[in-house]
Amino acid sequence: MSDVKHSKVLILGAGPAGYTAAVYAARAELTPIVIAGPEPGGQLTTTTDVENYPGYPKGVSGPEMMDEFKAQAERFGATTVYDVAIEVDASKRPFVVKCDSGTYTADTIIVATGATAKYLGIPSEQRLRNKGVTACATCDGAFYRNQDVAVIGGGDTAMEEAHFLTRMCRSVHLIHRRDSFRASKIMQQRTLDNEKITVHWNRQVKEVLGEDGVEGIVLQDTTGGPDETLKVTGMFLAIGHVPNSSPFKGVLNLDDAGYIIVDKPGSSYTNVEGIFVCGDVADKVYRQAVTAAGTGCMAAIDAERWLAEHA
Repeated sequence: MSDVKHSKVLILGAGPAGYTAAVYAARAELTPIVIAGPEPGGQLTTTTDVENYPGYPKGVSGPEMMDEFKAQAERFGATTVYDVAIEVDASKRPFVVKCDSGTYTADTIIVATGATAKYLGIPSEQRLRNKGVTACATCDGAFYRNQDVAVIGGGDTAMEEAHFLTRMCRSVHLIHRRDSFRASKIMQQRTLDNEKITVHWNRQVKEVLGEDGVEGIVLQDTTGGPDETLKVTGMFLAIGHVPNSSPFKGVLNLDDAGYIIVDKPGSSYTNVEGIFVCGDVADKVYRQAVTAAGTGCMAAIDAERWLAEHA
């Protein structure tokens, strides 16, 4: 693609936030272009079953849901381009976005690039992703009712996920590679006081066992002791997320973790007039498809109103 393409609304990211923004922008006759990014459909494309999104009483697979989001947006006139944004120039209007395959200009930009969960990177873990290995207890915990599971991590998120899982699981093993938690004191105490949580100090996952599903994990002692095998049917990663905000460094205000900062609380405005943000790239608390979709709606409405004022 050699020609520069212009749009009133350029949406970066094709997950629940991006496609919801596209639906609203398209219905407002703003003919948005959606740049799908490196993971079209977002994190839901790696999720086998979604049971907590309203409107799907029997559940739905993540890829199927995102296909329906895309079809709905395109029905109203949105266009999806399978490309990746690598650089954003917000010094002048229209804004300029350079992608792998060409350049786009836009009157407004909606950033919906999401975040990527951190994984351990061992082969057996990758092989069993969505077959017992997951990075979202809130999303998938209900599938492990009355089962034994493990949570990997030592921060507040790991504590919260472990406590959430105790409501439905028989037991929860909390695996931490150090001899002390980095979580807040109150969360540490709640964890240590919970009879359904067993803490394994100075341990890291060496291997995930199972062929078609998780059957156990092998723990390596970080102090040099012998390996330990735990029989669990689920492994929940809680070692953090990485917001996909690298093209916006030096352009938008980011917090210390790289999440884009919303300039006006309760809105999708950023520090740059005409650039809006939604979804997990700005949300380090909820990280749910339904909350991402909600903020996608907000971003499209904010962009529409901003365009009306600056036409």
